[in-house]
Amino acid sequence: MRHFLTLKDYTKEEILEIIDLAFKIKKELKSDTPKTYLNNQTLGMIFEKSSTRTRVSFEVGMYQLGGSALFLSSNDIQLGRGEPMKDTARVLSRMLDMVMIRTFSQEGLEEFAAHATVPVINGLTDAYHPVQLIADYMTMIEHGKTKDPIIAYVGDGNNIAHSWLMLAAKLGFELRIASPRDYECDGRIIDHAMRLAETSGAHIRFYHDPKLAVKDADVITTDTWISMGQEEEKAKRVKDFKGFMVDSAMMALAKKDAIFLHCLPAYREYEVSEEVLEGPQSVIFDEAENRLHAQKGIMVWLDQKRK
Repeated sequence: MRHFLTLKDYTKEEILEIIDLAFKIKKELKSDTPKTYLNNQTLGMIFEKSSTRTRVSFEVGMYQLGGSALFLSSNDIQLGRGEPMKDTARVLSRMLDMVMIRTFSQEGLEEFAAHATVPVINGLTDAYHPVQLIADYMTMIEHGKTKDPIIAYVGDGNNIAHSWLMLAAKLGFELRIASPRDYECDGRIIDHAMRLAETSGAHIRFYHDPKLAVKDADVITTDTWISMGQEEEKAKRVKDFKGFMVDSAMMALAKKDAIFLHCLPAYREYEVSEEVLEGPQSVIFDEAENRLHAQKGIMVWLDQKRK
């Protein structure tokens, strides 16, 4: 049995296998020949952090695969009232076929998975957001951006940046991350990615000047500067991230056919301009749709691995 907690747990071949399966399932849906791979199975969805895309994509995905999804907020279950993570994991494992958790702590997620006897999926933690990167890479494939690509991530060294580090280190492409000083990626995650890059051939570079990072890039991506739980820091962060908004001038430094990605929600005129977000290089809604297909691929792959 496998869990899906971070891409560092997966080989290049396994990541591409999941993506191939996701494309197969997407094609079946689009051609009106969907298959109920998870017939009569139940997914428990634990949300300590709210979400639009994560809830809808997992819930709809499980329905389309022939199963059902159960929404569990921290107000609905005893986990939010002090029940130990390990007890919740063992109880839910006896009632559910699979669990998705969207929470603050990667350590808490890993503790849950250590005591679960069903597959556990990371729907987002403060350290990683691996399901998003499967959707992002699917979108890159669909737009012809996977042949020796240069990806430039501009913004906070957060869970999205960490997940890009893991994907680049596993698949072996060039990744440039530009963050303001004091907002860089976690040093431990950087060290791990750099060790993996020695094997995969990935080229990973870090900048404090976003213009250097985006020059001749094939893909430019970013994320919100103010994540959930950081609202009190908004004024300081807006000031510290001055010059990091992806606007038309920044996009012009990339290749002419470069695409723009954003995991959403996007805050216009902060991390990205309205012109870029609504412009012809933006593929954010293809990317958002691919969350549905990517997560279906992940769930089916995990189910197949326990048989």
